[in-house]
Amino acid sequence: MLTLEDCIALSDLTEDEILAIASHERIPEIAAAELGNYLVCSDDGEWVIKAMICDDIAHARAGANRERELALRMVLRNYICSHPRCDERQRAALRLPERRAR
Repeated sequence: MLTLEDCIALSDLTEDEILAIASHERIPEIAAAELGNYLVCSDDGEWVIKAMICDDIAHARAGANRERELALRMVLRNYICSHPRCDERQRAALRLPERRAR
């Protein structure tokens, strides 16, 4: 039988990232580990996880929970460092087409 720790280790995410997904989706941690693993392996899944963490940060800020906001900012920072493609994809989506020289 797999434990929560086993599922977290297999998911390529940290415990804090799993907890952020669980909080955002309002699901148990074990289900969040499974969802996180699925998202990390999908094409735009890393960006989706980043958006979940950003949503949690905005919710903490709106609730004036400064401690939670700062903790989630650290989770986001570490997530982007561990999964740099999510940041590059977002930048690529925002790029304007290049102008052609005449």
